[in-house]
Formats: sequence, C-alpha cells, structure tokens
Amino acid sequence: MSSRFNLHHSLFIGFCATLLVVIKSMLRMKLGFSGHSMFLMSLFYLVCYGATNKVGSISLCGLLSGMLAMILGVGKGGLFILLKFTLPAMAMDIGLLFIGALFSLKVRLILVALIGSVAWALKSGVQDFLVGMDMNIVLLQFGINCLSGGAFAVLGALLVPLILKRLDAHDLLMKNGMRDK
Repeated sequence: MSSRFNLHHSLFIGFCATLLVVIKSMLRMKLGFSGHSMFLMSLFYLVCYGATNKVGSISLCGLLSGMLAMILGVGKGGLFILLKFTLPAMAMDIGLLFIGALFSLKVRLILVALIGSVAWALKSGVQDFLVGMDMNIVLLQFGINCLSGGAFAVLGALLVPLILKRLDAHDLLMKNGMRDK
C-alpha cells in the first residue's frame, strides 16, 4: 500500500473539508451548550480517515477546513479559527499513530474522536487562560468542554461506520479504504 495521497484521496479530503465548513456556516445556531461543533468535526475528519486509510488525512482535512473558514469568514477569532479546526485534527492523527490497529474500527473511531475533543477543549482552555480567567474557572470550563465535546464527538464517530458502509456499497471507496475488521 502506497503511503502517498493520490488524486482520489486529495479530492475526497477537499470535499470533506469544504462540506464541513459549508454545513457549519449554514447551521450557525447557538444551542446554549458547548461542544456541538465537535459532532461535525469528528464526523468529517473520521470519514476522511476511513475513506483514505492514511494517517495525515485528518490533519490535512483540518488544515484545509481552517483555511477555508478563515477565507470565508466563518466564525470569529481570526487565526484562532485555523487553530480551532487544525488542533483537534492533529491530535486525532497523533492518536491514530498510537492506537492504529489495536482496536476494532468502532472503538478506534470513538477513541480518536475523544482525543480530538480533548484537544478542542484545550484550545478553549488556553484562550480562557490568556484572557486572564481564574485558574479554577479555566479548569472547570475545560472539564465541561471535555465532557460536552466528547459526547458530541462520540455521536459523530458512531455515524462514521454507517457512512463508510454506504460509500463502499456505491463503490466510492478505494480498495485500501477502512473495513470493519
């Protein structure tokens, strides 16, 4: 199996990144609780990984999503938008390096989604700390963000095998795509 991305992989990663930003910008709802953005992020990042079966595809999707969100002005925060999309993606890829083939597909996807949600909450915690919040409040907010982001990330991760199965049924996955082993 080649470790390089081919045109099919690149197009699929770009499609997932674009779809993530477009759906996120269309559904700009304030739900009143944190973490709901991790649903879409974990869903699209893990579909990218499942379709390409390459470590690095999640980081590439996160980087493309962040740059596209910055260009389109989705959200607020300037360069923090790039960090918001890229940090969880990089954490997910690093997590895949350590748990790559140790678990079944569903367990692997859930663990990687949880790793991404912790990185997402860490970014918010660092922002809170930099603006001068009390450390107890920063830690409490970090814990709340980890729990809520983790719950949404797991929901997104549980949908990935269904999506991959549908993509495979329509012959949209290449031969090296993820299979539930």
